[in-house]
Amino acid sequence: MKQAITNLIEQRISANQFDTTKKISVSEIQELVRLATRAPSAFNFQNWKFIAVHTAEAKERLKAVAYGQQKIADASVTFIICGTLAPHQSLSRALQPSLKTGLLDQAMHDSWVAMATAGYAENPQRQRDEAIRSASMATMNLMLAAQGMGMISGPMIGFDPAGVAKEFNLTDNDVPAMLLAVGYPAPGNWPQKPRLPVDQVLSIV
Repeated sequence: MKQAITNLIEQRISANQFDTTKKISVSEIQELVRLATRAPSAFNFQNWKFIAVHTAEAKERLKAVAYGQQKIADASVTFIICGTLAPHQSLSRALQPSLKTGLLDQAMHDSWVAMATAGYAENPQRQRDEAIRSASMATMNLMLAAQGMGMISGPMIGFDPAGVAKEFNLTDNDVPAMLLAVGYPAPGNWPQKPRLPVDQVLSIV
C-alpha cells in the first residue's frame, strides 16, 4: 500500500491534453466524489460542494467563463469544486452519522457545534479561509482518486468566479475554489515537473 500511494503521487501530472473519445460514466463520477469527500475538514464540517460538468452543452458554458480553456471541452468531466461559507450552520447535520454510530456522544456533538459557532459565526475571513482549505484538500483527494482509477487530471484556477457562480447557480455561500478537468490522456502532456529539493523547503526543529 505504501508503494502504491507513492507511485500515485509521483506519477500524477497536471494534464492539458485529454482523449476526447474516452468517456467517464456517472457511476465513476460518483465514485471520484465519494473518495474526494474522505478528505479531512475542521470539525468534520465537510464544507464542500462538487458540480460535475459532464455534458457538451455544460462544458461550453463553463469554457466561456474560464478563458476558453480547451481542456474543459476535451476532458470527460470538469469539476467545479466549491468550499462553503458559514460551515457552523450545517455542522450538526454533518455530525449526525457520527452521532448515530456512537463515534460521538451528544455532549461532544454539542461542544463541537458550540465551539464552531463561536469561532466562525462572526468571522467571515475565517469562514472563507476554511472554505478554500476544505475545497483544496478534497480536490487533492479527487486528483489521487482519478490517478488510481487510471485517469489523469488538470487543476485550473483560470476562471471568472462571478461568471461561474452565475452560470451554474451557485449560492452566496458557495466559493468556487478551483476547476478540475478529469479524463484519459492524449499525446502531448508534460511529465510531472521537477520539484525543489526537500532541504530547500523543510525545516526540522
